[in-house]
Amino acid sequence: QVQLVESGGGLVQAGGSLRLSCESSGRTFSSVAMAWFRQAPGKEREFVAVIRWDGVAVYYRDSVKGRFTISRDNAKKTVYLQMNSLKSEDTAVYYCAAAKLSYYYREDDRQFGSWGQGTQVTVSS
Repeated sequence: QVQLVESGGGLVQAGGSLRLSCESSGRTFSSVAMAWFRQAPGKEREFVAVIRWDGVAVYYRDSVKGRFTISRDNAKKTVYLQMNSLKSEDTAVYYCAAAKLSYYYREDDRQFGSWGQGTQVTVSS
């Protein structure tokens, strides 16, 4: 079973930045896409960003385009989410996830089989 451990969450003022990290214990890390999802209180979990196994292809939800950047370091088995110009509506628990299949790198959370425990991001206005 792959273990994913997120870090980097916290409290930040609107307009500020945070960098989330997710370290994997999985031997297949470098061959599968990694993604970030988030869940705000009282809301369903939603897709944020995904990065293909090679780090070349990325995909974002519209509301974070131009503000968030997903990246990965396969040697360190770590995926990152750089979040700039944060807004109060970005407040949520952020989860990283590993895709089940090597070819998949889109937003369907059913295609992700391993999940981290989550890290809280709170943006104060």
